[in-house]
Amino acid sequence: MRERLIVGLDLATPKEAERAVRELEGTVSFYKIGYQLAFAGGLDFARELASGGTKVFLDMKLLDIDNTVAKGVENIVRMGMTMLTLHAYPRAMKAAVEAAKGSDLCLLGVTVLTSMDEQDVIDAGYEYDPHTLVLRRSEQALHAGMGGIVCSAEEAEAVRRIVGPDLAVVTPGIRPAGSDHGDQKRVVTPAQAIRNGASHLVVGRPIVAAPDRRAAAEAILAEMQSA
Repeated sequence: MRERLIVGLDLATPKEAERAVRELEGTVSFYKIGYQLAFAGGLDFARELASGGTKVFLDMKLLDIDNTVAKGVENIVRMGMTMLTLHAYPRAMKAAVEAAKGSDLCLLGVTVLTSMDEQDVIDAGYEYDPHTLVLRRSEQALHAGMGGIVCSAEEAEAVRRIVGPDLAVVTPGIRPAGSDHGDQKRVVTPAQAIRNGASHLVVGRPIVAAPDRRAAAEAILAEMQSA
């Protein structure tokens, strides 16, 4: 289960992130770096982690014209990242897959953000409800040759039926039983996410904002193990 828990380093500076990694050493071996940390020097920190053998999930949610996506992916491959997100738009995914060909980078298609509910999807101009949109984008990601999907664990079981046993199904919006949901709307407990077919769980604030980060991570691993 330790290989399946990804801790989101949703922290303000690389110094804070480095401290969190030190506190979690021996318990966690996979970290997510997103916008907050990336734009505060976190990309260099990501390279340092990767060069030391730590797995890094770079959560950039790329979306642009084909050439721009491809060139960005080529450089991210050189950084030694383990996973990279892009929005699950067919052309962007195809460009990214071609750019990453021959590398070990796992490309993940982001379907619908776990902070969005049905009204949010409608307001964004989509004709589908979140569940339907997730499944449609999962099919498109599979056909594009992506390495996996990012979705709510609520949809993981249905997504797994579409993508089969080999693709990664990465689920954010994970909250231990009884914890605060924060800004997440479609949340699931660690054990339920595993039962639903998730390959990896992304957990940020419940671990990095905890008074004892190691204990929080170990509790989540225990929940995952109980699935």
